[in-house]
Amino acid sequence: MIDPDRGLIALRHSLESPESTLADKVHTLRRIQVLSAESPLKCAAFLRLGFLPMLLELIFGYAESRAPSAPSPDHVHFVDQALSCILKLLDLGELQCLNMLKEQSKLSSFLALFEHGTVTTKISLCRLVETMSSSFQTKELFTMLGHRFRLIRGMILLLHQKPEVSEAAIKAISSLCSVESIREILLREGLINGLLAYILHAKTQERASAAPLGMRLLEHLLGIEKAKEAILDEPQGITSALVKTLFRISDLEGSDSAVNSLILLCYDSSEAREAALKAGALTQLLLLLQSQCADTTKTKARMLLKLLRSSKRTMNKKHA
Repeated sequence: MIDPDRGLIALRHSLESPESTLADKVHTLRRIQVLSAESPLKCAAFLRLGFLPMLLELIFGYAESRAPSAPSPDHVHFVDQALSCILKLLDLGELQCLNMLKEQSKLSSFLALFEHGTVTTKISLCRLVETMSSSFQTKELFTMLGHRFRLIRGMILLLHQKPEVSEAAIKAISSLCSVESIREILLREGLINGLLAYILHAKTQERASAAPLGMRLLEHLLGIEKAKEAILDEPQGITSALVKTLFRISDLEGSDSAVNSLILLCYDSSEAREAALKAGALTQLLLLLQSQCADTTKTKARMLLKLLRSSKRTMNKKHA
């Protein structure tokens, strides 16, 4: 009887063999991707044969041996393919293997790959961080990564980049914000500015599914005084990012977060109310009230409208 695992064992040998070139290994990884896509049974077999810890060791162990210099282009290509396989296998819930990254050397390798890797590498590592947040098994590792300033700064910079990269980054950052101490680091390192850039870029590109991700996170953060101060210090924050998002036919979900965010900002700040009025918030709110948005959104929009109209009357009296 033929051993059904024999071919898979040969693939593992090819990846681990010092005689295999990086080109050979990339070819093997592509074969693994094809087989993994065939059926869940194939993925289960790869897990049973220890492919996940082996791939993690190959990636981060090799990067460790190269530090502090950047990995070679050939190796980065290998990493891109290997990370794709790892993410596929992690879908089955074998997250405890990631805890090998608690080792300082391998954690350094992770950061080096994030800094020097391709766009594909950065997207995969962002997805890896997001995945870590979903399991108690990897929560400690998730927190360790969140306290690495190099990673935090790098992710915030990704918010300014092209859609596929920025969306992976914002999902990872949203996960990181679940930990208070990491949230404070993110705010200190300029998250608000990055979020505003992400929201504005999403609107410019007409990506209806993207803007709500940023708006929900911004709304969540505005419960923190430092976040409020940061957006009030950003000249385009209220005018471009929030008021112009109040009413968009293609993005009523983002409208709800924009209303909530403006209420949080305007309730205690005359400066915020004045900026919102100058940006045309009254017109945007009236358009929103005539739309098909949720009743709860309309109720909050009326509250904001009342607050801004009252502020406008006060301003007019001062100038009379």
